[in-house]
Amino acid sequence: MNPKVDFFFEKDTQWRKEYAKLRTLILSCGLTEELKWGCPCYTYNDSNIVLIHGFKEYCALLLFKGALLGDTHNILITQTENVQSARQIRFTSTKDITKLAATLKAYIYEAIEVEKAGLKVKLKKTAEFAMPEEFQKKLNKNAALKKAFYALTPGRQRGYLLHFSQAKQSATRESRIEKYTPQILAGKGLND
Repeated sequence: MNPKVDFFFEKDTQWRKEYAKLRTLILSCGLTEELKWGCPCYTYNDSNIVLIHGFKEYCALLLFKGALLGDTHNILITQTENVQSARQIRFTSTKDITKLAATLKAYIYEAIEVEKAGLKVKLKKTAEFAMPEEFQKKLNKNAALKKAFYALTPGRQRGYLLHFSQAKQSATRESRIEKYTPQILAGKGLND
């Protein structure tokens, strides 16, 4: 157990018992406990394997390369349509965790083997993401913006494309594009 992570398990939250049970289970698999993104993250040879996190409706294990696991028990969940690699296993009680303990360990061990083998999730290329019509028009009219956008890293480009595309109304997409144009011109990503 890493003392830097203790605060997470000591927080007064509805998932406190579930977090403690998951921590014990994961540590029994021989992983190293670290603090990343404000959550307990468990690594093998400095590679992220699994993370514990919580939400209003459930707490979850997040397997970073879950897309590569066999999921013979059909318990892995893709959080949103845009998540390509990670998969969640969700819980609403300690009973859920106890019932699945052997399966959870098997999935964690499989995730470690995936990491040992050096397997990688084949991610979609930036060009495969939808380009909102409003943004394409703006790029066509503004050469500096176009140059700045395509100079961004692929991850930053995807971040903007997803953010712009998620708006249901054209006016909202246009508003988002206007808001972030200066940031794109400055060579920054959505959250920089």
